[in-house]
Amino acid sequence: MVTTVASRVESLSSSGIQAIPKEYVRPEEELTGMGNVFEEEKKEEGPQVPTIDLRDIDSEDQEVRDKCREELKKAAMEWGVMHLVNHGISDDLIDRVKKAGAAFFNQPIEEKEKYANDQASGQIQGYGSKLANNTSGQLEWEDYFFHLVYPEDKRDMSIWPKTPSDYTEVTSEYARQLRGLATKILSALSLGLGLEEGRLEKEVGGLEELLLQMKINYYPKCPQPELALGVEAHTDVSALTFILHNMVPGLQLFYEGKWVTAKCVPNSIIMHIGDTIEILSNGKYKSILHRGKVNKEKVRISWAVFCEPPKEKIILKPLPETVTETEPSQFPPRTFQQHIHYKLFKKTQTLEDPTK
Repeated sequence: MVTTVASRVESLSSSGIQAIPKEYVRPEEELTGMGNVFEEEKKEEGPQVPTIDLRDIDSEDQEVRDKCREELKKAAMEWGVMHLVNHGISDDLIDRVKKAGAAFFNQPIEEKEKYANDQASGQIQGYGSKLANNTSGQLEWEDYFFHLVYPEDKRDMSIWPKTPSDYTEVTSEYARQLRGLATKILSALSLGLGLEEGRLEKEVGGLEELLLQMKINYYPKCPQPELALGVEAHTDVSALTFILHNMVPGLQLFYEGKWVTAKCVPNSIIMHIGDTIEILSNGKYKSILHRGKVNKEKVRISWAVFCEPPKEKIILKPLPETVTETEPSQFPPRTFQQHIHYKLFKKTQTLEDPTK
């Protein structure tokens, strides 16, 4: 059955239900590592997501600069995710971005519905919730707001929230500064592969074509968090993803065969290497499987910015310099759009026949 208006998870959460609808209950095989997220976040033993201090990434002192870049490279190769600190974006701006996003979601649902997207007609920007678009009909415990935030000439300002009044100003400034940070990271990752500094940036579209898409994820309180997921396990298709959050834990990474809960590191930005960079580097940099958990006590909000290459203009394949006789190409050539379709097709096949 196709419903025209998706029920918002926030409505379900605030309705006082004690048990979640069956569409939100994850299959048995996904329910490992689903303990209390607050307790998991406090664990000191076992692997921890690395924290990378970017203070010295542009140091005048080559030795100091190289050390910083080497740590970034190591984290990208071993984990593909890290907490960035001293990243150059002010705490004040980040605080304002979070306040603006939270203020939008604090409005009544009927106000947010004015910005509703229409996935059926291809209008993906705006306010939404996941529709059951896979064979198992699974849903995720989140609502979201999605929009392109950079380059500025490609934005559709008609979909941007009018409330709060400073939403556009602070989000635009954050996007500009994040675009600068992306250049720094891509430069360091290029050098880490023995390439010219600007190479990866050029390969993902450069200043004109690399798109920054922001998705504000709103995870309401969940009466049965041990059965639901805010976001199911996936790898990001992007080149890089930068994430802010409201200091409520929930991000889990699948590392060395186990789910690891990321700590909440003050004043940090979480950064993921996406599939695009994994492909270009021929698997040297990792795009890690991750998921978002929910809880009973606190609303969790995260701000993910996906840095994505143009859908059709660039062929994604391992760069020739990363391919040798002993390290043959791991990925066939595809456009970014083809890669997205391939992942959806693979996922559907797996759901229909788990042996694949």
